[in-house]
Amino acid sequence: MKVLAGHRVAVLGGMAERPLARFLASLGAEISGPVEGASFVIDDLGREALGDVQVGEDAVHVSVTPFGSGGPRSHWRGGELVASAMGGVLRVTGEMGLAPVKEALDACTFHADMVAASGAMAAHFARGAHGKGQHVDVSIQQVAFSRNFNGVLVWQFDRRKLVRVGGALAYGKATVKAIWQLADGWCFHSLMTGRLGAPANQALSDWMDEAGVPNPLAGTDWLSYNRSTLPAQTRALWEAAIAAFFLTRTKAEMASEGHRRGINACVVNEPADVLADTHLAARGFFDTPDGLPERFAGFREGPAGVPAPAVHTGTRPGPLSGVKVLDFAWALVGSITTKTLGDLGAEVVKVESRTRPDLARLDVQVSASQPGNWDDKPWFSHLNTSKRSLSLDMKNPLSHELLDPLIDWADVVVENFSPGTMKKLGLDYDALTARNPGLVMVSGSVFGQTGPMAQEWGVDGTGGALSGRTYLTGYPDRDPVIPGAVPYGDVIVPYVMAAGVAAALQHRRETGRGCHIDATMYEICVQQMRPSLAAAKAGQRPQRSGNAAEGVYFQGVFPASGDDRWVAISAFSPTDKDALVAITGEDIAAWTSAREDHAIAAELQAVGIACGVVQDAEDMIEGDPQLAAREALVMLEHPLLGTFGHIASPMQFSRDGFRPFRAPGMGEHHEEIARQICGIPDERIAQLAQAGVFK
Repeated sequence: MKVLAGHRVAVLGGMAERPLARFLASLGAEISGPVEGASFVIDDLGREALGDVQVGEDAVHVSVTPFGSGGPRSHWRGGELVASAMGGVLRVTGEMGLAPVKEALDACTFHADMVAASGAMAAHFARGAHGKGQHVDVSIQQVAFSRNFNGVLVWQFDRRKLVRVGGALAYGKATVKAIWQLADGWCFHSLMTGRLGAPANQALSDWMDEAGVPNPLAGTDWLSYNRSTLPAQTRALWEAAIAAFFLTRTKAEMASEGHRRGINACVVNEPADVLADTHLAARGFFDTPDGLPERFAGFREGPAGVPAPAVHTGTRPGPLSGVKVLDFAWALVGSITTKTLGDLGAEVVKVESRTRPDLARLDVQVSASQPGNWDDKPWFSHLNTSKRSLSLDMKNPLSHELLDPLIDWADVVVENFSPGTMKKLGLDYDALTARNPGLVMVSGSVFGQTGPMAQEWGVDGTGGALSGRTYLTGYPDRDPVIPGAVPYGDVIVPYVMAAGVAAALQHRRETGRGCHIDATMYEICVQQMRPSLAAAKAGQRPQRSGNAAEGVYFQGVFPASGDDRWVAISAFSPTDKDALVAITGEDIAAWTSAREDHAIAAELQAVGIACGVVQDAEDMIEGDPQLAAREALVMLEHPLLGTFGHIASPMQFSRDGFRPFRAPGMGEHHEEIARQICGIPDERIAQLAQAGVFK
C-alpha cells in the first residue's frame, strides 16, 4: 500500500539523501524533477534563502533547517552538533567532568525530519480539504528542545537543572543506571515502576538469587516500587549488586537466558549485529535491493468497496481540524502521537483507566506532585495537551455502550499496547473495521505486530541499544553513554505514526479505504542508524567517535568560562577552520575557556562560523530569542499546577496555524463524551457510573 503513489517531490539543497526524502519515497512518492508542478517541495535552506524560487500555491513546501525560517537567528550557521547544543540535548549527554558528547550520527536531524514528515502529511491532508498548499517550517534546534520536557519541567517547577549522567536515566528526582557492563560488552536495563515493571524486576531478583550473588532486591514489593521515590542510599546498594551480577554474564547469556526470564534487558548491539538480527529478518526489513532498510512503517490496506467518508469540518484550528481520534495510548509513544494529532486540530478522546493509568500520571518528578494524585503531574500535562479524557473500565461489559458509538464516530484509533492486547479486548483492527470499515488504526510498539519478538515489551532505551545507536554514542576510549534526561525512540516514533495517519486519511478520502499502520521503535531507530549499517555491510566496524562526524571537516565541544559551560563549534571546510583559527589561535580551548559562552557564539556566528552554546533549560527558557520567537513554549493554565510552559509541537504552518489546550484530569469529560458523542441520556449515564463503568 503506497499512500503517496502518483505524487512527486522536488528537492532543494542537500535533501535528496535525507531521512525526510527517504520517508516520502517509502510511501510511494517519486523523488525527482523541478519545483514546477511538484506536489511536495523539500529543502534544507530555509524560506529566506530560496531567492527567486517559486513554489506553486497548491504545493506542500517543507523546510528543515538548524534554526528555522524567520526569527533573529534564522541566519546562524549550524549542523547536527550546534543544533543539539542549542536545543539542550548535548548538555545532558555524556559524563560530568568531560566535554558533552553528541549522540550517534545525526540524531537530532533525523528527529527533525520525522517531525517534518508529520507536518508535510498534515498539510497534505489539509490540502485535500481546501485545495491549497502551504509552507511547513521545522527548526532542528526547536525539535531538540522539544525532547527536553524533563529538564524544562523541573526547571519551571523546582529551579533545578538536569546534568549528564553517563549511562543512566535522569527522571527528575531520580537518576537510574541503565547501561551495564557485561563480561564481553554492555546491556541496557532499568528497574521500571508499577505493574508494567514488576514481573521483569522480580525476574532479575530471582536470577540473582539462583546465581548465589548478594541480592538486596530480594523481598521487594515491586507493585509498590516507585523509581522516583526510592531512597538514594537504597538505589546505590541495589545498583552495586546488579552491576556485580551483570559482570558475570555474557552478551549471549543476556540475549538467551535473560530474554527467557523476561528481565527486560537487551544487549547493546553493534551495527553488524543489527544486520544479522533474526527478528528484523523475519519481518523482511532488509529485503530491499541494497539490503538496507526502506520501510519506516508498515501499511495494511483496509476493506474495499467502502464509500469515501465525507470531509469533516472541525471547529478547532489546525491542518487536521475535523479528524476524530479514539486514543487508547498509555505511554510516551502513544501519548505524543495523539498530542501531535490533537495539537494540529484533531478532536481526541483519550480512553484511560484508574486501574492501569498512563505512566505519566504516576511519576513524581517535581515538588508540586504527590504520589496517588492522578492529575498533578506536569509530565502528563505536557504529553497530553489537546485531548478529552474518558475513564473507562474496558473489562466491564457495559463499557461497550460507550466504546461501540465511539468506534463508529472515530476516523482514527491509536494504541501502543503490547501486540495482541487489543485483540484480547475485542478491539483489534479486524474487529474494529467490522463496525467501521474505513477506520485508520495505528499501532506503536517496540518490535512490531509480527515477528518472533512481537510479544516482547521494551522501553525507550531498548530501541537505542538494539539499533546500534547506544553502542556508537560516546568517546572511543570509554563506555557507551546515553542522553540521560531526553528520550529518543519514544519521541521519533510518534511523528512517524502521526505522519502515517495523516497520509492514510488523505488516501482514504480519495479511495474510501482505511488501513492498519504498524510502527516499531526498533525499526525506526535502525533507520536513523542506516549509514552505520551501510558501513558494516561494506566490511567496516563502526566505533564511537566522540564529537567527530563524517562529512564535517572539524568540530568539537570546547570549555567556556564558568562551571560546566561549553560551546560547540563546527568547521565544515578547511576555509571555515582557517577562519576559526585566525580568531582563536591554534589552541582553541585556551581561547574559549577565557570567554563567556554566549559571547563566543555571537562573535563566531558574526563571521560565519557555526557555533552554539551548550544550553541548559534556563538558557533555553529564559534567554534564547530564537526559541522565544518560534513560541517553543506555550503557556497554558492548569487547575492544580497553575500556568506553566508546555512544549509546543515543533512545527509551523503558513496557512493552518494551530492552538493547543490543556491536558485533562482523569475522566474529566466522561459525562460530556457519553452525552454528546455516544448519545446516552443522563439517567443512563448515572446508572453506568453506579455500575463502575467510569473507573
